[in-house]
Amino acid sequence: MSEKHDPSYYAGPQADDFVDAEEPLALFRTWMAEAREHEVNDANAMALATVDADGLPNLRMVLLKDADESGFVFYTNVESAKGAELTAAPKAALCFHWKSLRRQVRVRGPVERVGDAEADTYFATRPRGSRIGAWASQQSRPLESRFALEKAVARYTAKYGIGEVPRPDYWSGFRVLPVEMEFWHDRPFRLHDRVVFRRRAMAEPWSRTRLYP
Repeated sequence: MSEKHDPSYYAGPQADDFVDAEEPLALFRTWMAEAREHEVNDANAMALATVDADGLPNLRMVLLKDADESGFVFYTNVESAKGAELTAAPKAALCFHWKSLRRQVRVRGPVERVGDAEADTYFATRPRGSRIGAWASQQSRPLESRFALEKAVARYTAKYGIGEVPRPDYWSGFRVLPVEMEFWHDRPFRLHDRVVFRRRAMAEPWSRTRLYP
């Protein structure tokens, strides 16, 4: 992060906007709404961390599609690397970084699959090309050439040329059930504001702790 300390550089939300918050999910929704107004692209982009069979971490960017009291939802091919890792070790960490607002949110917790009806509902909202792509892509597996992918797209475009494109059985969503959420805001001289909320399980109340930067 920048070492700048020009007051205009730090114009915007300050400590008292969040350090006294009692409930992290409501605070997250507020920050996400502000990010959608200020971020140029994909305010809902988040880093997703998983671990493989050897315990080696994996990290990639995905898009948040829903966030409420039940958790943070994203969708993927469940036979992909992240899908296989989450199935084998159903715990994950997320990180949102909104550079224009100088904010971060970190989330950790166990993971569960969304229900078929929920996945069907979301899949139906995707652009038709994206639904075809879900059929054509064997996500994370070796691809012999770009032409092979384009052939698969053409094949499924023809197959589903009329009517709706159904959701593949291997395409669904995961929900991260938050048991820890940390909010970070950039302040001058790296004296940042950090507040973490923790709970043992989803049904339990949150505790709040302010952290040294």
